[in-house]
Amino acid sequence: MKSFKVPQGKKIYFSSDHHLGAPTPELSFPREKKFVAWLDEVKGDAAAIFLLGDLFDFWFEYKTVVPKGFTRTLGKLAEITDSGIPIYYFVGNHDLWMNGYFEEELNIPVYHQPQVFTINDKVCLIGHGDGLGPGDLGYKRMKKVFTNPVSKWLYNWLHPDFGVKLAQYLSVKNKMISGDEDVKFLGEENEWLVQYCRRKLEQQHYDYFIFGHRHLPLEISLNENSTYVNLGDWITYFTYGVFQDHKLSLEKYDAQSTKP
Repeated sequence: MKSFKVPQGKKIYFSSDHHLGAPTPELSFPREKKFVAWLDEVKGDAAAIFLLGDLFDFWFEYKTVVPKGFTRTLGKLAEITDSGIPIYYFVGNHDLWMNGYFEEELNIPVYHQPQVFTINDKVCLIGHGDGLGPGDLGYKRMKKVFTNPVSKWLYNWLHPDFGVKLAQYLSVKNKMISGDEDVKFLGEENEWLVQYCRRKLEQQHYDYFIFGHRHLPLEISLNENSTYVNLGDWITYFTYGVFQDHKLSLEKYDAQSTKP
């Protein structure tokens, strides 16, 4: 368990599901510039920044190659960590295949499973959210295949020009592979991440459950002392989480993106 004591006047920021590169690099470029502008703003009072997965619509690290593009995003992340502000990354279902690049080049720790962080006096369970809770069996089976070391080794032998294009096509076209659910709110009782959180509360207390993946900005009270927060996305909502003092809230970034 990692602990933060947030200094007076500082904040911790949470963001998720940017899907940079989708549906095409050209169409995603204004969203990337908007996200970089947000990073540039929040670095002024950030004690830490959490990125909860699917920053890219596809990411695979070959031994000496990473996907082309995203220069502005990667450069801004490097600038922020170089300034001493920590960034924590949780892989999503579109960027499962991280293998050292963020740690080595950007000094950003990468987590493949939900983690517990104590922020001031609040216990938070943080993760992307894919594959948790009941149901979604097709995706869970696919995830086991994709994360299998043999599968990754075989995929690594594909030439990057072919491997990346194939994965980008599948990511956009195949919902089973992407793991994306219908983004309509299903109601508290049918939201599988809400069910997951309530089951976790039977074992241990958490003040906040902070996830992405559902692409919906949600704040749902689980009981009088525990809240489930979904961060939304940077495709439709441009929402993010802010932890200040002892409270987490959702905010919307309204700055106008610059046309390419």
